[in-house]
Amino acid sequence: MTAQTHFGSGNPADAMIEHMLAQPGVQRVPSTKLTLFVRRGFLDPATSTALCARVDATRRPSTLSDFNGDPTFRTSETGDLDPFDPLVIDLNARIAAFTGLDPAHGEPIQGQRYATGQEFKAHTDYFEPDGIDYQRYCGIAGNRTWTVMIYLNRPEAGGATRFKAIDKIIQPETGKLLAWNNLRTDGTPNPATIHQGVKVRAGVKYVITKWFRERPWGF
Repeated sequence: MTAQTHFGSGNPADAMIEHMLAQPGVQRVPSTKLTLFVRRGFLDPATSTALCARVDATRRPSTLSDFNGDPTFRTSETGDLDPFDPLVIDLNARIAAFTGLDPAHGEPIQGQRYATGQEFKAHTDYFEPDGIDYQRYCGIAGNRTWTVMIYLNRPEAGGATRFKAIDKIIQPETGKLLAWNNLRTDGTPNPATIHQGVKVRAGVKYVITKWFRERPWGF
């Protein structure tokens, strides 16, 4: 991928959206409220399984910014993937090629593990500009622009992702990628991106997440 095909942070998003729509197998969810893409089979089962093992090797309790006092709000575990792992290097390159986003704007890839009964209640991925943790998390790289999330497996039951503002429920499926713009066209945070990691009812769910920022990443 050459520098000429990078679309920076993805804000503004028009050129990036055109690039993504040209990728094989991409579906855009019909909505005027947010920009959301789905690509089934982005990762093969073997790669997905290998990434699950990476998440298990580094998992810890997931954390929250602007904690709201609800200890059950996010009950998953998070694994910080090694950026020097060849598997992770390849995944970063594939995400950059697929989205057109500049890797310099990307946060390190994280994995999330949801055991039976675990969930992430309705939330947005951007940081609230008036939140108490905004300067801590956004003072250098700015707010989150795009989210890329990939399901690494399909749990036995539950674990869907629900976008509440458009009443869209997406079921987990091994290798399926979701990508959405966290900002409106004017660059302000888009509350219509509110989504929920629905409780896993049986089995375990694994995902990886890659967020992109307004400015090059540095924390």
